[in-house]
Amino acid sequence: MSERKDYDLILIGGGIMSATLAVVLRKIHPELRMLALERLEDVALESSNAWNNAGTGHAALCELNYMPDDPKRGLPSPAKAISINQQFQESREFWASLVKLGMMKSPETFIHTVPHMTFVRGEKDVDYLKRRFESLRTQPLFEGMEFSEDVNQIRNWVPLLIEGRMDEKIAATRIVQGTDVDYGQVTRQMFEWLESNQVSVSRGTEVQKIRRTKGGGWNISAKSSEGTHQITADKVFVGAGGWALKLLQDSKIPEIRGYGTFPVSGHFLKTTNPAIVARHEAKVYTQAAVGAPPMSMPHLDMRIIDGKKSLLFGPFAGLNPKFLKHGSYLDLPKSLRPANIFPYLTVALKNLGLVRYLVSEVTKTEAKKFESLKQFIPLADAKDWELYEAGQRAQVIKPRGLGGVLEFGTELISSKDGSLAGLLGASPGASVAVRVMLEVIQKLYPNEFTESAKAIRDLVPSFGIDLNSNPSKAGQSLRATAEALKLQA
Repeated sequence: MSERKDYDLILIGGGIMSATLAVVLRKIHPELRMLALERLEDVALESSNAWNNAGTGHAALCELNYMPDDPKRGLPSPAKAISINQQFQESREFWASLVKLGMMKSPETFIHTVPHMTFVRGEKDVDYLKRRFESLRTQPLFEGMEFSEDVNQIRNWVPLLIEGRMDEKIAATRIVQGTDVDYGQVTRQMFEWLESNQVSVSRGTEVQKIRRTKGGGWNISAKSSEGTHQITADKVFVGAGGWALKLLQDSKIPEIRGYGTFPVSGHFLKTTNPAIVARHEAKVYTQAAVGAPPMSMPHLDMRIIDGKKSLLFGPFAGLNPKFLKHGSYLDLPKSLRPANIFPYLTVALKNLGLVRYLVSEVTKTEAKKFESLKQFIPLADAKDWELYEAGQRAQVIKPRGLGGVLEFGTELISSKDGSLAGLLGASPGASVAVRVMLEVIQKLYPNEFTESAKAIRDLVPSFGIDLNSNPSKAGQSLRATAEALKLQA
């Protein structure tokens, strides 16, 4: 007989991933004994914090990186955009269920309707955007998307982008069903419910070692202001953002061999001037600069945080060896292992354009960054804007052969025996937390996963359904979640 552990599951990290996983498990397996460990003084202070992310409900409504151009094929393929959209719709369904069950507060505390737009300039990009629109306009999950090359129409949508602009070829798409999400609020509200339902949360507790126990399971060595603690659990989930690589390496599971992390810092220009904010009720994305990573697509976003509106423009990327905003400058060098040195080197050599781009971003003065804003808002005044540091993004370096490739997404790593799972990567991250956590549950509890299908559908009605292939179900899901979350359909 195996020894009894302190907990059935330990969750490392107090962000939206751990919160989502714990809530789903609490509903479908209420008998599980769970503990969440957060190294900072409270939950949702790193990547889930509203000021550390762009707050976009990533549904591929405006983000061009999900549909790269390929003129030889004619219309860009919508497949990845549809996949991302459905995953975000599952998150909307999940939050709607939690609101109905009284597990989360009024939707106005964490989600708002903010139209999503794409704005481009020049013949080439206008042609691409038109073809992208044609590829998406008939897709059920993208119903209501509009396209325009008319300056007056675009001015009506986003006046700040047009005023003072010289005569040039422009185009935009717009869809009203876009959202702004305060993922910090989502996370805190879920943890508040969890703590009222016998899930322990230990703040200010940093995990230092993860080791297998002789009887199966894991021993966690964690340090807090009260000293060092030894905690055992049958299973472990590592949802620690950029810190996850270090912890997964420390666990010594062979599945992490060869993986690395490419950290990118981010800064934004911000304004809270009510006169300016009131004239831009949208999230507007455009094409990324040549050599820039997909996560660096310039965007001008309305944000609603703690009920207050602001505009953010960016991101301005930079080189920073920290894996977390509250991390260490030694994070990157300490992640080096014999198995991942070649992946790191090959990624650097294959992405020299990206490295040059990041160096140029680091050397940009605040005045140069403001000039980038003026490409969006020609009449912008520097005195209305301030520069601030947002969160740290740790992109995945994935082993391939003797080398490696840079991945822009979320990577699930799990041990062969299904006792440990963790996440690497970034965007779309928080927006698709529900889908990713369902995949984690399938890894950690494969035998019970099928039996839990009905309970999961009670929380996520479209679970296992291809919404985009079923227009009536897609429309029903969009309308139902809009009503429950008080959004515009």
